[in-house]
Amino acid sequence: MGKRRTAETATIRPTAAPVRGPGRMLPRRSGRPSRITAERLREHILDVATELFLNHGYGSTSIEAVALTGRISKRTFYHRFQDKAALFSAVVHRIIDRLHPPADVPVISGGSLHEILQHLARLMLQGALTPQAVALHRLIVAESARFPELAVIAAEQGGRQEAITLIAGLLEQEARREHFALNNPMFAAGQFLQMVISLPQRRAMQLGTPMTAAEIDAWPRDTVDLFLNGCRGSASRVRRE
Repeated sequence: MGKRRTAETATIRPTAAPVRGPGRMLPRRSGRPSRITAERLREHILDVATELFLNHGYGSTSIEAVALTGRISKRTFYHRFQDKAALFSAVVHRIIDRLHPPADVPVISGGSLHEILQHLARLMLQGALTPQAVALHRLIVAESARFPELAVIAAEQGGRQEAITLIAGLLEQEARREHFALNNPMFAAGQFLQMVISLPQRRAMQLGTPMTAAEIDAWPRDTVDLFLNGCRGSASRVRRE
């Protein structure tokens, strides 16, 4: 009897002390978790995964590492996410969702097309240059050759198509007023998005000298000026022909 009791006691492991940061333990509850508790647990897993993905990369982050760092079981993980790609998709979606302006900040603001595009360009640039957005872009650029699914996930969750559709609609309205000619508003909107974001984000990734605060402040205005002058110049050529 004494031996059996000793053996049973030896299998009991002390509960780990809570730690700070994404790896902190959540309080244990008996029974089925409430909706709020379940949502908190999902957010906890996403916090852990975001830190691991952005700091160590997609290839070096395993489900085991997420479970260990988050102090959860793999069963708990798989109850919420099908696999690592699904987890990464949720991480990207949450990062992009948090880059959206607050509800009290209008996306469309201003009277003229120049004012509206400048406002949009400023919002997009602010989001693209946040540390998490830059780190996410660096990860996708570095690892999409090994993991092609990353580019697909970024395209699906990144909000790029939503922004292009919005800008294309604005350009199409202006073209109908014959202020300029556009054969393909969606293509033009995609080019505008690239003009606003690509170079500043590359320089934020240390691929060149990071932009100064003054350069960042002037970038939306100068980009919109260049873009609209090109569109209007195209309309002038069409009228002459």
